[in-house]
Amino acid sequence: MAPLSKVALVTLGVINGANAWGVLGHATVAYIAQHYVSSDTASWAQSVLGDTSTSYLANIASWADTYRSTTAGKWSAPLHFIDAEDNPPTTCNVDYERDCGSAGCSISAIANYTQRAGDGRLSSDHIAEAVRFLVHFLGDTTQPLHDEAYEVGGNDIKVTFNGYSDNLHADWDTYMPEQLIGGDSLSDAQTWANTLISEITSGSYKSQAASWIAGDTISDPITSATRWASDANALVCTVVMPGGAAALQTGDLYPTYYNSVIDTIELQIAKGGYRLGNWLNMIYSSDIAKRDLEDFVKQDQGTDSAPDLMGRDLLPEPRPLSRAKLARAAMDGSCCGSGKRDHAH
Repeated sequence: MAPLSKVALVTLGVINGANAWGVLGHATVAYIAQHYVSSDTASWAQSVLGDTSTSYLANIASWADTYRSTTAGKWSAPLHFIDAEDNPPTTCNVDYERDCGSAGCSISAIANYTQRAGDGRLSSDHIAEAVRFLVHFLGDTTQPLHDEAYEVGGNDIKVTFNGYSDNLHADWDTYMPEQLIGGDSLSDAQTWANTLISEITSGSYKSQAASWIAGDTISDPITSATRWASDANALVCTVVMPGGAAALQTGDLYPTYYNSVIDTIELQIAKGGYRLGNWLNMIYSSDIAKRDLEDFVKQDQGTDSAPDLMGRDLLPEPRPLSRAKLARAAMDGSCCGSGKRDHAH
């Protein structure tokens, strides 16, 4: 079976604003992960999330986007990206010490919530929160423009897609995936996930899949997550804008540009789901299955408190604000422009 980018497209209905990979992309990542988690990991996650349905990860895949749009959750907006201060299309690279700001980033967040998900000292609500964040942020790292500072992750690159004026970030997040699939429902996501699972299991991705998780370890989540972000960031130079931003601002991105990048979008969604499934399996096998909770709590009474909610102990040393970080600050900490709310295809 070929990825859906190689088969006929259907007509889209109305598309709402962009949220990271968008509702469709994040739910698809979650469904793929559900296929690759072990039965024990699945039971643990369902218990933590209080959801025994067949969409237990997909149901919460976009929770972090909803949360960051609230007053209480505004602080979490910087955790959806890392602003790589490189120079595309000439050079692309991620440097955690250079690029992760003082408010945190996707990499520090993955490290923080990985340790929290397996920490038996925390309340069930905090563990559920950690899982919800992890499901989302592992998806975020595979979207190339969530790993790039240039023009605020592409939010300030104004383009035209299929006759509508929006921005490059919104097109990668939402409009191009939905152009491919035809909607953003859980049913649409499940269908897309099934296609990509087939490619991982026995199709064009089979020979690559092992490399997507090679070297991943929850004992060093910063290195693992930096590797994922670097893998996606490299695509900014080779796929997202190989001719620079100006080349994308003449004419319509559909169909020529769309056709040149949609295979990469599918590949990145597949990577996100496969990595997420493996990551949750490692959290379960390393921190849950091997832990005698009563002894763990007893040993740690009177010692260090639970990890900091913001993961400040995981952040690099503070640096003066760069131009890229000042530009991000001008967005009031947000990660993604929404394009046109009435954007329809």
